[in-house]
Amino acid sequence: MVFPVSAYRGRIAPSPTGLLHTGHARTFWTAQERARAAGGELILRDEDLDEARCRPEFVEAMLADLRWLGLTWNGGPDVGGPDAPYEQSRRLELYAKTFSSLRTAGAIYPCTCSRQDVQAAAAAPHEAADEPLYPGTCRPENLTAVERGRRLDWPRAGANWRFRVPAGEAMAFIDGNFGAQRAVAGREFGDFLVWRKNDRPSYQLACVADDAAMRITEVVRGADLLLSTFRQLLLYHALGLTPPAFFHCPLVTDAQGVRLAKRHDALALRTLRAAGRKPEEIRAGWA
Repeated sequence: MVFPVSAYRGRIAPSPTGLLHTGHARTFWTAQERARAAGGELILRDEDLDEARCRPEFVEAMLADLRWLGLTWNGGPDVGGPDAPYEQSRRLELYAKTFSSLRTAGAIYPCTCSRQDVQAAAAAPHEAADEPLYPGTCRPENLTAVERGRRLDWPRAGANWRFRVPAGEAMAFIDGNFGAQRAVAGREFGDFLVWRKNDRPSYQLACVADDAAMRITEVVRGADLLLSTFRQLLLYHALGLTPPAFFHCPLVTDAQGVRLAKRHDALALRTLRAAGRKPEEIRAGWA
């Protein structure tokens, strides 16, 4: 997919649940360089929906560390812009409307299974950061007629809502970095969460709603989210929206080959900065 030079809009979307590490930095730098090469814009979105883990000090740190690294953006929580607010915690009305659209389309259903229930019933292993394969327990066709009727007017809060994937459907998209990607719905991933029982959207719904509303033309992010792209493509289709292009970056690992996480304090940008490392040194290592 090729965009007119003036039409390119990219984004970086850190979550303030800890200090950013060099893996985040490389992905965000790639996003900036692709936006610059296209003569387009880059948006910074604060994905702060995790109330239990997001903290103000992490927001301050991520903005300061990204600026120190050499990143700039055209719109964000610190600079404003036409797509404000840029904090997901202030965009709940948009997510509620998106939820209503999916419900009206019959694309989602309420699920009363706990995470432990799903994990116990999962037919296949899964990455810790990914959703376990949902067995379909609460799918309407697996309920009695009485229970189906009882759930027709189920309130938004109080249950987890899942997107009903077209089981067995082969899906594909062309990634800007890794090329052709394929997955079979219901095999590599199952019915996934779009709304949680605490009355908050899932990552999948919020990400699609925001990227569409902010007119993002290419999503640059880590390879750990490749499977999420298939889920989000289903949401775009159900909502009648045109999806952006996708470019997934290789994951950065530590000396033992383990994927970096926010617990890797030694490789946090804040730690490297305090140790006297220069942004140019860090960026040079990515080449």
